[in-house]
Amino acid sequence: MDYAKSLSQRLAVPVSKCVSASASMTQQLLAGPAPPPRPFRVCNWDRSLRKGVMAPSLAELLRQAQTALALPVPIVLVLDEDGTAVETESFFRTLEENTALMALSKGQTWTAPKTRGYQVALSRKPPRRIDVACVTFDLYKTHPKDLGCLNVKATLYGTYSMSYDLRCYGARRLVKEALRWGLFTMQATGHVLLGTSCYMQQLLDATEEEQKEEEKSSLPLQNLLPCSLPALPYKKMLQ
Repeated sequence: MDYAKSLSQRLAVPVSKCVSASASMTQQLLAGPAPPPRPFRVCNWDRSLRKGVMAPSLAELLRQAQTALALPVPIVLVLDEDGTAVETESFFRTLEENTALMALSKGQTWTAPKTRGYQVALSRKPPRRIDVACVTFDLYKTHPKDLGCLNVKATLYGTYSMSYDLRCYGARRLVKEALRWGLFTMQATGHVLLGTSCYMQQLLDATEEEQKEEEKSSLPLQNLLPCSLPALPYKKMLQ
C-alpha cells in the first residue's frame, strides 16, 4: 500500500506541472501579446530627484518608480504638471511617451512647479506632423576617379516615392562624351545649313527664269517685223 501511494504521488507531480503550464500558456494566448514598454519620467515629491524608466503597464511603472527613487511602499503616481492621479490601467494607456510623473509616498502631496511652463515642455510633445513632400539628395562615388553620382528621392505624404539616379563618369570619359555631342551637333547644323542654301538657290533660279520668260512675251509685234522693205529691181519698174 505504501508503495502504491508513493507511486501515485510521483505520477501526480509531473501531471500537475503539465496542467499548470498548459493553463498558463492558455491564459497568455487569450490575453494577447504584451504591450511594449514605453519611456516615462518620474520624480519625487520635491522634484529634487528625477529618473527615466521603461514600463509596459501601470503595475510595472509603480515598481520601477519605487525602485528608481528608493521610496517606501506603497506609492501613488500623479501627473507632474497638474497632479492628476494615475490609478487605472486604461488611463495609463492614454499617457504619451516621456510623460512627467510624480511618485508620492504616504504623507506626501503634490505641489505646483515654481517655474510656470517648465512641465509643459517636458511632458507634452508637439503634435505629430504630416509630411506633404520630402526631397532628399544623396551624393556618392562608385569609383575614386569618378566625379560623383547624385541620387534624388522625393516622397509624397510618406507613401508615394520616386527617385532618379544621375551618374557622372570619369573626367576623361565625360570630356569624350562632350566632344562627341559637340561634333554631332556641328555636323547636324552643317547639314541643315547646306540643305537650306540649296533650297534657297533653287528658288532664286526659278524666279529669274520666270522673269526672263515674262520679258520675252511682252515685246511688241512691230519689233518682230523689219523696219523697211527692200527696193524692187529697176527693170521691173520700167515695164
